[in-house]
Amino acid sequence: MKINKLVFLGIMCMLSVIMVQASSQPSPEYFEGKWAVLVKGTPNGDATIPVRFETVEGKTIGYFMEEGATEESKMSSVTISGDVVNTAFNISGYDVTLSLKKVDDDHAKGDLMGMFDAEGTRVK
Repeated sequence: MKINKLVFLGIMCMLSVIMVQASSQPSPEYFEGKWAVLVKGTPNGDATIPVRFETVEGKTIGYFMEEGATEESKMSSVTISGDVVNTAFNISGYDVTLSLKKVDDDHAKGDLMGMFDAEGTRVK
């Protein structure tokens, strides 16, 4: 009888931990909306890339705006794992990857191509 109580208590503790971890993970909706992504230290200096994410039928789609462009371009791919968004797109003739991780409700940090620091700020 005592062993049954211990097993039950152990299972309840494990379920509680799993529920807390699942509720603390941001959903894809965290990244939805417009972001200004500042990429630091590129060969042409610091650059800001306006990006936008939306989730349609459970799939997140990303868009970006090249300097001098009048319309958004669609990103090649967008994947979200936990509190990190990874994207791939072609800008100015270069295939690039951008990774951003949630810092707080309106800020994210990451990198472009694993070489240049990137800071995202939600546009309100």
